[in-house]
Amino acid sequence: MADVTHALGVRAKAGPRGARPKPLFSRRNIMVYGTLGLVSLYYLLPLWVMVVTSLKGMPEIRLGNVFAPPVEITFQPWVKAWAEACTGLNCDGLSRGFFNSVRILIPSVICSIAVASVSGYALSMWKFRGSEVFFTILMIGAFVPYQIMIYPIVILLRELGLYGGLWGLVLVHTVFGLPILTLLFRNYFATVPEELFKAARVDGAGFWAIFFKIMMPMSLPIFVVALILQVTGIWNDFLFGVIYTKPDLYPMTVQLNNIVNSVQGVKEYNVNMAATLLTGLVPLTIYFISGKLFVRGIAAGAVKG
Repeated sequence: MADVTHALGVRAKAGPRGARPKPLFSRRNIMVYGTLGLVSLYYLLPLWVMVVTSLKGMPEIRLGNVFAPPVEITFQPWVKAWAEACTGLNCDGLSRGFFNSVRILIPSVICSIAVASVSGYALSMWKFRGSEVFFTILMIGAFVPYQIMIYPIVILLRELGLYGGLWGLVLVHTVFGLPILTLLFRNYFATVPEELFKAARVDGAGFWAIFFKIMMPMSLPIFVVALILQVTGIWNDFLFGVIYTKPDLYPMTVQLNNIVNSVQGVKEYNVNMAATLLTGLVPLTIYFISGKLFVRGIAAGAVKG
């Protein structure tokens, strides 16, 4: 009993162990969180202006206080932006462009990710003679400016009979997405333990069996990264959409430009803001749903080369 009392007394004199808790309002915390708060406010303020403006009527907007919340909320600007605003010869809002963008987006994303994933897998696990030269040429193509390739692509699509149609634009987005996606998939597959690949080869698995049964189930994060990159790039594209399609097949971004830059009639800022928010909803939704996997995939697939 005396020994236990003595031990407790010694421990009490020694004091608590472990790291000393940091004060909540330290100079470092105030600087870090203060800076993050200011940066967040800087980026969120324009979004706030867009949202509140889209919910106001034009008489209230003409009062001039763009930061004030709406006194009377109205969703008529959203309805008009979606179904009634004029985007050229047609006055059916962004609805036509939305469905055109979906028809462009889905096959472009599927084709580009499918080809890039198989290419990255082959370049990392099934290296062939000249594979490094092929990969170097592919990477050089990623840094060629799009603008200098516009006219050659117009000629190519015309000869293929795809110019002015949706499938021509799908082909363009697929090809231009391959270099960066192939790099990401190649680097990600290079992080997979080589022993798994060798064990599968010993068990008699071939090229496609290893890809579908081993590589794909382990590669969800990098597929999410590729999905977000392609959805964002294709959905937000304006240049290719306005060049390689015709007015009836314009994507949403081209129709948004026609609404915002219209020079006829009254400038309806609430409709413009609503149209802009509607155009950005798809990539924002996908990013917020899969944000954590995006960070994991970037960290795993963009560092090792």
